[in-house]
Amino acid sequence: MKVISFLVRIYSLLFQLLLSLLMLGLAIVGYGSASSGLKLGMLPWEGSSLLGWLAGLGIVGLLLVILAFKGVARFVYMVWTLVIAYLLVNGYFLTNYRFSGEGEFRFAIYFALAALLSFVGALWLLKTPLRSKTK
Repeated sequence: MKVISFLVRIYSLLFQLLLSLLMLGLAIVGYGSASSGLKLGMLPWEGSSLLGWLAGLGIVGLLLVILAFKGVARFVYMVWTLVIAYLLVNGYFLTNYRFSGEGEFRFAIYFALAALLSFVGALWLLKTPLRSKTK
């Protein structure tokens, strides 16, 4: 059980790290392009507001992943993973977002499940830090 717990906690940190880097990367590309035509229908923002939110969420996500890895702010990290899971589930399934096909629908289900598993890892991380402080 310790191995599974460790793997899920590592998964949570890696998932949030990659998602934060993706958000930050999208914001940088959006700011760098001549036309800010980035549209993510599953998120509640549009235009330059979307780019600002992506940049902010990416930076906050990176900071929280680093702090959670060090064993600091684990509760805030857990809340962060819950917010991310909420944004994904709400954006894809509880709004008027329309899927372009079966493949996109499957991706949304897997992505939402991945975010929920990341939340479970954050709960375990809250209970047991990744690195033990005892020597």
